[in-house]
Amino acid sequence: MQRLVYNASHHEGFKDLNPPAFLRHLFEVAVNRALPLRNTAAYLPVPPKLGRTLVLGAGKAGGAMAQAVEALWPADAPLSGLVVTRYGHIPPRPSGLAKRIEVVEAAHPVPDAAGLAAAERIMALAHGLTEHDLVLCLISGGGSALLTLPADGISLEEKQAINKALLASGASISDMNCVRKHLSQIKGGKLAQACHPAKVVTLTISDVPGDDPSIIASGPTVPDATTCAQALAILQRYRIDVSPAVRQQLQSGKLETPKPGDVVFTHQGQIHPVHLIATPQQSLQAAAEAARAAGIAAYILSDEIEGESSDVGKVHAALAKSVAVHAQPFQKPCVILSGGETTVTLGQRLPGQTQGRGGRAGEFCLGLTQALQGQANVWALAADTDGIDGIEDNAGAVVAPDSLQRAVSLGLNVQDHLQQHDAYTYFEALGDLVKTGPTYTNVNDFRAILVL
Repeated sequence: MQRLVYNASHHEGFKDLNPPAFLRHLFEVAVNRALPLRNTAAYLPVPPKLGRTLVLGAGKAGGAMAQAVEALWPADAPLSGLVVTRYGHIPPRPSGLAKRIEVVEAAHPVPDAAGLAAAERIMALAHGLTEHDLVLCLISGGGSALLTLPADGISLEEKQAINKALLASGASISDMNCVRKHLSQIKGGKLAQACHPAKVVTLTISDVPGDDPSIIASGPTVPDATTCAQALAILQRYRIDVSPAVRQQLQSGKLETPKPGDVVFTHQGQIHPVHLIATPQQSLQAAAEAARAAGIAAYILSDEIEGESSDVGKVHAALAKSVAVHAQPFQKPCVILSGGETTVTLGQRLPGQTQGRGGRAGEFCLGLTQALQGQANVWALAADTDGIDGIEDNAGAVVAPDSLQRAVSLGLNVQDHLQQHDAYTYFEALGDLVKTGPTYTNVNDFRAILVL
């Protein structure tokens, strides 16, 4: 990134600022704040004197979390376990770091046979523990798909179909995970149930609005306050078909999850500790501090923004235009930051219409681009902190004042790309995709709008 120069005496502003590079720098700062090795040490428990320490986990940050534990755990204390992460999300192993935790890979966002096999092995390891044993659970976003173990009477194929329908429905992450918990033998506190009577300590990286541990990866080690009836209502609300056998089990309550107050969430009378080692708000605060260090005011709207991605982009555009034109509600120059988890609802395709490529961050950028209409002095970046926007190879995209004009010159219509959910093709043609590769962490959406 170029060095920032602010010449207040001549009112020339940040004359050497490269806005896209500056926004990418803020994104990197946000991601680095959430890396497991930076955040794990303060939350590691003392190794047990009599029993063993078993590490179990799932999520996009699982490989990096496992390596952090291996690096920080006492060399003379026994340590073993199994963690599952997304394909391609195991970080390079540092030289000299002893391998004590097995890390395997599986599919995300739609589960596959590898995830099923990993979940079966994790549950097998959990059974037969004693009160002298310690289970260290490493949980991060993506764990719901990676830790798939369908309830009795539900096939992997049916679970995959339900998961695909939920992803396309526009349902919130809390609604999706309510359904996932009740169709699983491992989510919704059932992993903790299998580990009982061992002590369970959960270290988690939040990727959900509100940082609720029961929603992160569908809460395999924490109580679940939702019910079978709620899961059934969500399926009905989004018109997602399930087999008569699944419907009957939900109606009867046979698939109910362990609730708050259940003894399986305690060890020797004490509630199992759950530690949030990295959160979206912490990453947004780190980015804000980096902007302020460069002499640019920074404002965090919220780390809990949800809604349709393109609509959220349009609301952000209205705010940015108000700042650019009226210097309200913020003085410029400034950076406007936000996080959360937006959604993309895939509607029924018209005859001859193809399904585009892209994820939440790209869809946000399309909505923003359309609403900004080439507003001068406004740049933006939206990206997923795991480095993957949806299922593509980009983290997100950058929007510039001339994005709309350059697209038109290439024959691209922003409305067409919005209707086809085809942000990837749009921003690829502009050369404005943000590609980082896997970041080995995940605190969900990151959005930064720079107004000069």
